[in-house]
Amino acid sequence: MRKTLTGAALIATIGLLSACDNDFERGAVGAGAGVVVSKAVGGDATTGALLGTLAGVFCDDAGVCD
Repeated sequence: MRKTLTGAALIATIGLLSACDNDFERGAVGAGAGVVVSKAVGGDATTGALLGTLAGVFCDDAGVCD
């Protein structure tokens, strides 16, 4: 169940991030998604927000959410 939830959250996050126009928007959506995913899997919300922000800001540079 945890893997299914994490996978679904990842797919939804990529979809949300691709709709954003700039790094600030992608970082904000990534932070929110990071908190939700970290709480769903029993992790730390602060770490989830930090990792989500970094993923959101740099996803276009990596070619994930062009």
